Order: sequence, then C-alpha cells, then structure tokens
Amino acid sequence: MSFLPSHDPVFRGAPAETFEHSKVAYIVKMYPRFSETFIVSEILAHERAGLPLEIFSLRPTVDTHFQDMLARVRSPVRFVASARPRTADFWAALSAAGDSLPRFWQTLGQFAGEDERDVYQAALLARELAAGGFTHIHAHFASVATTVARMASRFTGIPFSFTAHAKDIYHETVDAAELRRKLGDAAAVVTVSDFNEKFLRKTYGQAAGRVRRIYNGLDLENFPFSAPRNRENIVVAVGRLVEKKGFDDLIRAMGVLRDRGVTARCEIIGSGEMDDELRGLIANHRLGETVALIGPLPQREMAKRVGLASVLAAPCVNGVDGNRDGLPTVLLEAMALGTPCVSTAVAGIPEAVRHGETGILVDERDVSGLALAIESLLSDIDMRCRLAAAARQMIEAEFGVDRNAAAVRKLFTVGRISGAEAA
Repeated sequence: MSFLPSHDPVFRGAPAETFEHSKVAYIVKMYPRFSETFIVSEILAHERAGLPLEIFSLRPTVDTHFQDMLARVRSPVRFVASARPRTADFWAALSAAGDSLPRFWQTLGQFAGEDERDVYQAALLARELAAGGFTHIHAHFASVATTVARMASRFTGIPFSFTAHAKDIYHETVDAAELRRKLGDAAAVVTVSDFNEKFLRKTYGQAAGRVRRIYNGLDLENFPFSAPRNRENIVVAVGRLVEKKGFDDLIRAMGVLRDRGVTARCEIIGSGEMDDELRGLIANHRLGETVALIGPLPQREMAKRVGLASVLAAPCVNGVDGNRDGLPTVLLEAMALGTPCVSTAVAGIPEAVRHGETGILVDERDVSGLALAIESLLSDIDMRCRLAAAARQMIEAEFGVDRNAAAVRKLFTVGRISGAEAA
C-alpha cells in the first residue's frame, strides 16, 4: 500500500492562489508556545502558499524549550507591549490611536468595562495594523487573543476571524456573553472538530452562524509512515501533564497490565502541573521500572519515539472544571506515523479515532478497558497494521496541513465586521 508523500500533493493540483493586496495579522496570546505546534504548522503552510502575514504576540513567552520547526518561520514576529500600563501611558496610547484612526473614539465606548490592558494593547495593535496595510486579522483561541483582535477590528474596520479550540470553549471560566459577542462580530470563525461546531451552534444559536469546522493539519513530511509490525512493547503518551489528558488512568492501566503478566514499557512525554502527582502515583503502584515521565521533547524527537512505539494512548477525560481536549494533535501525528491509537470518546476524538477502523475507543476513566485495549494492540500485530494503514489513509484525506490551511485562507477574504458597525 502506498501513501502520499509530503505537503499534501493532491492539493497541489488546485488553482494557484493570489494574494495581491492581502496581508494578514496573526494574533496569539504568547509566541512561541512549546505545545502549540498546530499554529506554527498552519503559519508555515500559509508561507508556502505565499500569503504575506505577520505574527503579533500579546505576552512574552515563559517556555524554556522551543520546537525546532520555529526556525522555519519567516514571518516577522512583533511583541505588543504587555505590562499593565500606567495611567499616563494608557491615555497616551488612546490619544495617539484617536489621532490616527478616524473611527477610534466613536467605537471605544463599545468596550466600557473591558480590562484596561486589553484596551491598551488593542489601541497599540490597531495603529500598527492600520499603518501596515493589513487586510485581515486572525486570532488563535477565543480568549484574550480574540478579545484584543475584536477591539482592534472595531477601531480600524479591518475584519477579524478566530479559531476556537477547546479550553476557550468549555472551561468553567469562559464568559458565555463575551464569547457570544465574539462569535457574532467575527467575519468568520474556525473550530477544530465537528463536536465543537455542534456545541457552539447549539449553545450560541444565530451568533454561531459563521462557525466552520476546519481540522488542524499536519505537514506529512514530518511524519513518515511505517507499518507497526516489528516494534517493541512500548506504550507512548504525549501531552501536558494536566487532568484532561487522563495520564493518571494510563499509569493505573499499566499496573493492570503488569498484574496480568504483560511486559510493556510506558513513556509519557510532556510537562505540567501534575508532574509530582503522577510521579507519586508511579511510586505508589511500584511502576518505576515500567512507566517513565520523559519531560518535553522537540517535535522531531517526539515523533521518533512515537514512531517506535506499538501503541499511543490518549485516555482523555472531561475535567471537573469543564476543560477537555477538542481533538488532540498528537493523535493525528501518531496515525500519520503508523502508531495505532487508544483513546476515549471525548469531544471530537471519535472523528479521528473511529472505533475498530482507525483506532480503538474506550470509555473515559475505564482503567480496565484501557488496559485491555492496549493489550490487544500489543498482542495482535495484524490488527495493529490494519488500523495503522486505515488511519494513515484518513490523515492524508482529511488532515493535510496545506489543504486545511487553504480552507482557512479562504475565510480571510470574506466580509467586513458585522453588527452595529459605526459609520
């Protein structure tokens, strides 16, 4: 069975895009972020297509590790002043925006009650966007990046869109009224799973009328397929060490496998707030020689380890705070590499992990079911290879980054800001 080579070549047969008079501002809370490879992949795909864009970061990065792929980004990165402004600086920024933006003062009143730092950053950003000839604003995550993008859009008349992912939709701290305004004002809204789209449309009704599902994409050149026929009994998991990833259930499942006489090793790649808790769980279950917390790794090294494993486990759960994964990118990466996946039917996961076809699904918090699913993949080589081949074909058909980024770009040319637009 042959698989498509890099850069989604089926898409390469599509008509060439033209970007005359186009310039897009990408707004993110923090750049770069070690875990947000999907944003970098999307930016790189836009660059390959020739889209002029610049990246605006609202906060300085706090990460201590960075992905190798960042070196390939050629678009300029600008850091918007992020310190909470002194009163004099705040009013100076507003005055300067008022002098250069004809619609500034008449739209400012729409944001009474907004955080002064967000208003300050939006005023600074609006001046940069107007002076720089930008034609569209796109934000990632429906939280602070979209808050600032929406204000800057109102101040300038440049349309904005945003991508909503997971925490920014489901977490208990999400302000439903504010998200409704963002959905209603955006020229277009992207979300990363059908589950998300249905939730937004059901919850927000007409305000969510412009929501469209576009999956996060993969650059398949970075994830070459190999059939999982001759692999060691290694179970790998990747993600931040937080509740919604369900890594505590994975550790308990490895204990079940040991007690059943199954010899296997588990590597959990990532860092996060549950590090100490998970280490304690490993010690309590006497799994120190079986389960290892590897820490964060660059994407290339992560892909190498995932490509050597017999199983990728993503036992995601709905957090007590409402937080959940939309559709973890690592599942797509593992499928591209030929590593069969065990996951749970949380949020958009079943859209990729199709039970018995492209992977195995178990109930969340079902430790015994998780252990049995892992064991079945470790012991049944033919099933591993069958699921892996079908998963790779699905990834090529639906998750190529060049194709999906092109769908995002089409939204950058639609509409103008909606709602009560000031004259």
